[in-house]
Amino acid sequence: MYKDSDQVLDTVISSPANTGEEVPSSSILEMRGISKQFPGVLALDNVDFDLRRGEVHILFGENGAGKSTLINVIAGTFPPDKGTFRYDGKDVSHLTPHRARVMGISPVFQEFSLIPNLTVEENLFLGRETSTSGFLRKKAMSARAAKVIEMLGFDLDPKKRVSSLSRAHQQMVEIAKALLADVRLLILDEPTASLTENETYKLFELIGRLKADGVGIIYVSHRMREIKEIGDRITVLRDGRKIETCNAADVGENELVELMTGRKIDVLFPKIDHKPAEKLLEINNLTLANHVVEDVSIYARAGEVTGIAGLVGCGKSELVRAVFGLEAIEEGEIVVKGEQVSHPRPDISLSKGVCYFPSDRVAEGLALERPIRENASMAALNLADFSWMRVLKKLSERKLIQDIVDRLKLRPPNIERAVGNLSGGNRQKVMLARGLTRETDIFLFDEPTVGIDVGAKVEVYDLMKELVDNGAAIILVSSELPEVLNLSNRLYVKQRAKLVAELTGDDMIEQAVLSCFFQDEEANSNAGA
Repeated sequence: MYKDSDQVLDTVISSPANTGEEVPSSSILEMRGISKQFPGVLALDNVDFDLRRGEVHILFGENGAGKSTLINVIAGTFPPDKGTFRYDGKDVSHLTPHRARVMGISPVFQEFSLIPNLTVEENLFLGRETSTSGFLRKKAMSARAAKVIEMLGFDLDPKKRVSSLSRAHQQMVEIAKALLADVRLLILDEPTASLTENETYKLFELIGRLKADGVGIIYVSHRMREIKEIGDRITVLRDGRKIETCNAADVGENELVELMTGRKIDVLFPKIDHKPAEKLLEINNLTLANHVVEDVSIYARAGEVTGIAGLVGCGKSELVRAVFGLEAIEEGEIVVKGEQVSHPRPDISLSKGVCYFPSDRVAEGLALERPIRENASMAALNLADFSWMRVLKKLSERKLIQDIVDRLKLRPPNIERAVGNLSGGNRQKVMLARGLTRETDIFLFDEPTVGIDVGAKVEVYDLMKELVDNGAAIILVSSELPEVLNLSNRLYVKQRAKLVAELTGDDMIEQAVLSCFFQDEEANSNAGA
């Protein structure tokens, strides 16, 4: 049944306990009374969960609700403190990630686990290389990698180094890696966060085929459309506890949000009173050295949200990264508060009141092993409030950071906790806290709500409203059309490297943006001229 030895399976699966209770034949996984505690946090509290063969079971809940902990228990990352775990009708104990993989459990986590300096196919086979007489079977592995990528329908070159791939393509590698072996239970944690609509469609086609083959799929997502489109059942977690399991067809969006948060959220997007004032940021005829941005001119004014929309790979993120000093500029100019910045660098940008929040919180935004306090204050240590004569004023630092995380409703509010122990939504709040430690009036948000729940999204949007009300200029880069359409006062649309439209007022509708995304090359040339 499995490709690895039966001896490994024998160490992890024992005969069912004589409980007098039969596991339904349709169930591949049954968990009862699962609890898991970390220092100061009860992450899972007596949770029941089951998965049937050939179904998509959605795990739904706020960041910090326990979803990641539960799927990590299932994947063998760490053991539960209490409860029973039965897989394929047998009790399971002492599970490890390797043993879980042998059993057919394949996770795709939100945070990638790829080695940047290795190629795509080397990452696929890392830790499960095939060999004969001590020699790697490179041709066989290459053929297998190509077959899996072809089955997925992804645009991936197996010979490319992962470090050269976009985040979307790295997500494809993670999915391909999970499907390389014989899968019986697939875990997908926010798998479409970086994928285009077409790539998402291909993934959903694959999910349909896996379901038909009897594979059980645990799917974690905050996107309502996805949940309703592919979900069979939904289990809602809140504060580490199971709130309810229901059929996806029987529950509405508002009811789901209410179950998730414990409160009603009447309006997802706040009404932002845009009061455009002076131009705080101007980008004139900007072309980057890698040419993912070519001859682009935009501006952002105080008291408004300026949106940038475009498909994955169009250069929208690189545009704001260049403003902050993270991309090489070939030509063009950047003007901050009337002053031209010839060679932008992050330290210069911060000193001029510009703050950038990257889309990849793990790779670029945070030091996961360091505490919340250090992550939040690291961009302001040269300020008088934080240091004197290069000596850190620890008491002042603690008070200032504690005040900011309380304002952002960080949960739990312990600023000495390592950031790596936080959920995605709370990690995002730590990055936001960093931007509030200095006098900042130009905020560059790059995919600010990717991978965070509805409740956390509302809190991020409310912060944006507060910043705009106080006269800040916000540039919002987002792949979520409802987000940029509802929050922006003006919306720029990029297609490939070019800027193809600036929309305002009644023109800011989804159909207009989509038509810009897919206009042909001739129309693109005319718009960019």
